Amino acid sequence: MPDVGEGLTEAEILKWYVQPGDTVSDGQVVCEVETAKAAVELPSPYDGVVHELRFPEGTTVDVGEVIISVNVGGDAAGQPQTAQPAAAEPAAKDAATEVAEDARPAGRQPVLVGYGVAETSTKRRPRKGTAPAEQAVAQAAVQGELNGHAGAATTAPAPAAPAPAAPVAGTERPLAKPPVRKLAKDLGVDLATVVPTGPDGIITREDVHAAVDLAAASVAAPAAVPVQPQATRPEPQAAPQQERPAGRETRVPIKGVRKATAQAMIGSAFTAPHVTEFITVDVTRTMKLVEELKSDKDMAGLRVNPLLLVAKALLVAIKRNPEINASWDEAAQEIVLKHYVNLGIAAATPRGLIVPNIKDAHDKTLPELAASLGELVSTAREGKTTPAAMQGGTVTITNVGVFGVDTGTPILNPGESAILAVGAIKLQPWVHKGKVKPRQVTTLALSFDHRLVDGELGSKVLADIAAVLEQPKRLITWA
Repeated sequence: MPDVGEGLTEAEILKWYVQPGDTVSDGQVVCEVETAKAAVELPSPYDGVVHELRFPEGTTVDVGEVIISVNVGGDAAGQPQTAQPAAAEPAAKDAATEVAEDARPAGRQPVLVGYGVAETSTKRRPRKGTAPAEQAVAQAAVQGELNGHAGAATTAPAPAAPAPAAPVAGTERPLAKPPVRKLAKDLGVDLATVVPTGPDGIITREDVHAAVDLAAASVAAPAAVPVQPQATRPEPQAAPQQERPAGRETRVPIKGVRKATAQAMIGSAFTAPHVTEFITVDVTRTMKLVEELKSDKDMAGLRVNPLLLVAKALLVAIKRNPEINASWDEAAQEIVLKHYVNLGIAAATPRGLIVPNIKDAHDKTLPELAASLGELVSTAREGKTTPAAMQGGTVTITNVGVFGVDTGTPILNPGESAILAVGAIKLQPWVHKGKVKPRQVTTLALSFDHRLVDGELGSKVLADIAAVLEQPKRLITWA
């Protein structure tokens, strides 16, 4: 499993495109994985025949773990020996020997993309009073984690497991690798209550999930007992009810995009002092311009909507107030002024909220901006957004109006200075030329980092955006 993003430690296998026995070529996509940032397709670096898929779809795998073996055959010069399937080795090795052999080379080991985690000689100090076999397992667990092979003892062709022994109260800390401990913590599982099935009594991921299923089953059992309704409470007239899941609660592991979003929002909310300002504006002229642009031959085949003109208005406001386009460097104690705009667009996808950005949006014409915006949205909906597309953003737009929401107080994307929320555009009574008339009205909200954007600057930017949307001709006069 390659590190397809910066600092990522694991990825979930979403789909295999090949099966054992299939012929693959160098560069052919073999599977799709989901990291904490995006879904990514992984290519094969070799020509050969698929020998084994080490993990099924839906499995979360640590970076550095072998997920597929390809028989390249022939042992021709230049073909890496590591491409030979590890499954051909004797299956009777113990966990310590297997992990040690995974870590044995004095060079870098090629994986699907780039190279795995750097080798290290760091070892865990043996526990007091542990038997040599237990020391070997404990050392192997840490060595495997440091080399990106956490979980190898549970997923490599494993020797026949001994009969699981139930944990005994008062004994030493249960044996489990760091990723497994983290999984147990995330799921609220006490490792002392988990029955280990791994070699030499080590707890595996499957053991943790089994403990969760067992707990859910014990909760679900009482729920199956029918309860008679109270005589004084009439039954409601409702549509046919969907089948309820067993138990009173359902626990969903926090992983992938949802996990990364939560961590980023916590970091942003408690690092940057947020200020949000609001303005309600008549966008009737902008809506008319949108309809005219849809029939313009220069915009044929492009996605034209109010968000396009909101994005252009924000870019004009940034050009008039460039200090808003900055970031705070805590380590260097500097404000970094950006002379480019990578415009982020918050997108709701089946895997969670992501924020890809349009690179160098400030240099794009309106048709180019429309093309980039359309490509960004369609790619996000298909789940094909790459990690690179979500890095380097400077400011962001979130369109909550598509959900019928008037406005909100958006949280800054980490490392950015401002985020603009666009509310629903509705027909409302509005004083226009001295008379109350129905006009297209929306509310904008601008959140900014008060460490580097003061109230005056934030107010000017928001006022400029509103002025452009109220009088779109300013796209020409102010550009």
